[in-house]
Amino acid sequence: MMRGNTPEHGRLPHPAAVRRLRSAAQALWLLALAGLLPGLPLAESQAGVLRYCDAPTPLDAAQQDRLLRFGAAIKAELDGSGHTLALIARSGLDLSRFGQRYSHAGISLQASANAPWSVRQLYFDCDERRPRLFDQGIAGFLLGAADPGVGYVSVLLLPESAAALLQRAALDKRLALSLLGTRYSANAHAFATRYQNCNQWVAELLAVAWGGLDRDALVRDSPIDGGDLRAQAQRWLQAQGYEPTAFDLGNPLLLWLGDVVPWLHRDDHPPEDIASLRFRVSMPASIEAFTRASVPGAQRIEFCHNGRQVVIRRGWDAIADGCRPGALDTVIALD
Repeated sequence: MMRGNTPEHGRLPHPAAVRRLRSAAQALWLLALAGLLPGLPLAESQAGVLRYCDAPTPLDAAQQDRLLRFGAAIKAELDGSGHTLALIARSGLDLSRFGQRYSHAGISLQASANAPWSVRQLYFDCDERRPRLFDQGIAGFLLGAADPGVGYVSVLLLPESAAALLQRAALDKRLALSLLGTRYSANAHAFATRYQNCNQWVAELLAVAWGGLDRDALVRDSPIDGGDLRAQAQRWLQAQGYEPTAFDLGNPLLLWLGDVVPWLHRDDHPPEDIASLRFRVSMPASIEAFTRASVPGAQRIEFCHNGRQVVIRRGWDAIADGCRPGALDTVIALD
């Protein structure tokens, strides 16, 4: 069911849940915390876990202004790109221990009924402890970043043929909801349907769009079950060489978190991965690598801000940590 501009399972999310919008992969910061600080007492570790669904720290006026200007720079690039859709990802809480800059991905649509270039995405409803779909403007999308002092956004622009298929799938509310899982896990196994995270939903949407699965599953009078559609999408991704991101945990405490935290699980991961202290999870890096390999002509633009400036880079080479520009990058002063 849909109401207004927000795809969902039955009603609009409670405002408090929207304020606590979090990316699925952001919860993986708990894994980084446990790996970096293995000596923390249990009570302190659990306190950090519980803060995941707390309301975000309010931004001051200067931080809000910089974030709005950062969003405006991104929208200006999208408007001038000549495209109508972009795969978009943003940084969240620190996953650098695992070599991950980006934690949360979605589909940015110029034709969104919510606002131009709004991002259709999966988020975790902390109140109801379930995944939902949500359309959010670029500025709101950026508010999910944990550090107001620095942030990164990656945009992939696709050739018309690939973009048109993905746009049709992303704007098809029935299809979008058919791919929404019923149970959420931030570290969901990429090739299992027991749980789902935000990036997994995006990857599976790519599969039904580019693999033509939507025609087989949804044009019929009796559509197949959403779980079956997700399984088909995952099989297609595997057949096309999609590689999830491997999180090498290195600390058994990280497995324990999957038993006590409601948005982390391990019972969907293969026994051999558990034995190796490894989770294989869909992340923005997985989606970008797959798109780059599968869609000739895909283009990448990376944006960052560090409170003083916005840096814009075109190409597949990452901007240096700290939002340090290269010789060919565009720099916009924020001071």
